[in-house]
Amino acid sequence: MRHTWRWFGPVDKVTVEDAAQAGAKGIVSALHHIPTGDVWPVEEIAKRHEEIKAGGLFWDVVESVPVSESIKTQTGEWRSHIANWQESLRRLSASGIRTVCYNFMPVLDWTRTDLRWTARHGAKAMRFDLIDFVAFDIHLLQRPGAPEDYDQATREKAAKRFAEMPDERRLALSKNIGAGLPGSADGYTLPQLREHLATYDGISREKLQQHLIDFLSEVTPVAEQVGINICAHPDDPPWALLGLPRILSTEEDYAHMLRQVDSSANGVTFCTGSLGARAENDLPGMVERLAPRIHFVHLRNVHREEEGTPCSFYEDEHLEGHTDMVAVIAELLKEETRRRAEGRADHEIPMRPDHGQEILDDLKRGAQPGYPAIGRLKGLAELRGIERALSHSQYGL
Repeated sequence: MRHTWRWFGPVDKVTVEDAAQAGAKGIVSALHHIPTGDVWPVEEIAKRHEEIKAGGLFWDVVESVPVSESIKTQTGEWRSHIANWQESLRRLSASGIRTVCYNFMPVLDWTRTDLRWTARHGAKAMRFDLIDFVAFDIHLLQRPGAPEDYDQATREKAAKRFAEMPDERRLALSKNIGAGLPGSADGYTLPQLREHLATYDGISREKLQQHLIDFLSEVTPVAEQVGINICAHPDDPPWALLGLPRILSTEEDYAHMLRQVDSSANGVTFCTGSLGARAENDLPGMVERLAPRIHFVHLRNVHREEEGTPCSFYEDEHLEGHTDMVAVIAELLKEETRRRAEGRADHEIPMRPDHGQEILDDLKRGAQPGYPAIGRLKGLAELRGIERALSHSQYGL
């Protein structure tokens, strides 16, 4: 696989040089300062390439070209936003980019109740506590209809948790859940979040699925023309939140998307952490069945604290947690072998060690939550070791 590293640009406290020292061969980045819905300027694309080259690496994957809420709801300037997305693909292709990641999660991107929860040995990790989340939804956000979304036992636990919750924890919970996309300075206050949730009134899961297909029907032909693979990131966590529909949480969700827009350019960002939070997702099996359309891989592990859906979970060390990382990597290597035999230009699948626990000097660096230097270096080293061992194993990979 092509070992890459997410970098948030010059503001990132983890540098491109750090990534190179960690063993990365390429960089995953985006122009987070460009407003969602706008065309990415040619000069800004070129500048980011040069910033990465100055650190000794190359810009391999864009993560992400954001999909606006207007596109997801098909309101306002959604048609012009699709045209701008298409033009950004053309410009990125002209600069040498061949892989573009995006997500179609409404309002909130990845959602956590804790951004720096204390895990084993004092490491810091991101965590989703279901009871804290329900306490936020019912008692802080006070979303209309929220109590009906949870069973009585969960509501009672959340009420007790909220009653005992100090003011500083309530404030932190609101900030953590309302945090914007990684790398951005955006975020929602409670009134803003209520306002954004209201824009999805009347949008069912089936309707949002159709809006995704409508979007892909417009942008995939452009991706084909310019030689870019576009790949959808799964919902994180992979279930409905705050009354919003989620449409990329299971294998069937992805199979539906791939059937409806049946192009090799339309594919999957396979995130083991996001999909692994849902117990019924068979990750090695999903890789095997979705393999020809997997264009980008995020490898991380989560520890589910219950086996139901939804559930509490935390982001574990890369080789711990509930995902069999060896089996997942074995399936990915099989797919790369098959692609090489077919002569596919994209036979080397880009992957990155996703997230990571803050350990050692990470605890003092203050990097973007989930993106520490040493925690990801450790993860990449472990994942690379699995890959190397499997490549020389009896399976002949």
